[in-house]
Amino acid sequence: MLLIYYLLISLGSLSKALPAIIESYGYASVVLLMALESASLPLPSEVILPTVGFLVSKGLMDFYIALIAALIGNFIGIMVDYYIGYYLGKDFIYKNLRLFHVKKETLDNFDSWFDKNGEIAVFFSRMIPVIRGLISFPAGFANMNKKKFITYSMVGSLIYDALLILFGMYALSVGNIVELMAAISIFAVILIAVYKAFMHYLAKSK
Repeated sequence: MLLIYYLLISLGSLSKALPAIIESYGYASVVLLMALESASLPLPSEVILPTVGFLVSKGLMDFYIALIAALIGNFIGIMVDYYIGYYLGKDFIYKNLRLFHVKKETLDNFDSWFDKNGEIAVFFSRMIPVIRGLISFPAGFANMNKKKFITYSMVGSLIYDALLILFGMYALSVGNIVELMAAISIFAVILIAVYKAFMHYLAKSK
């Protein structure tokens, strides 16, 4: 239910403003927005990147340049969280959970999962909606090798970012309102299902 609420609020508040913002400020705005999203701030990539895809479909942006811009933003954001976890440690994060919009239980689950799975945890977490930025904190706690952290993070982010941009290109650009609503509904259901399944897995594997 939390994710449904999150997506509805995001779509309602950002869907009108984002196209104008991104069209006005171009690829720099994609870098900034994705950096903030990847640094665990409440700016959903699930809204940002389909909007980018919509602009690509209209010929206002280039797919590959937009994807590179998104990945640059990802890199900046995940490294911010990694160094927060590395230099400030668990105590700081746990005392300031509200700043990062995360529950203690969720971060505990991620920390435990990271201890057991290492690199694979980083890779798959980058493709999990809403919570994909959180794995940077446990990686920082554990002082994970930076080259491995960056490699697994960016590969996962590449897959996720490309899929969301493509969704925006091919689904949000359709002219038929019935097809559009069906595409958005299917997209939301898939995101919710992935999120719930993953959180259930984390709770069981802790």
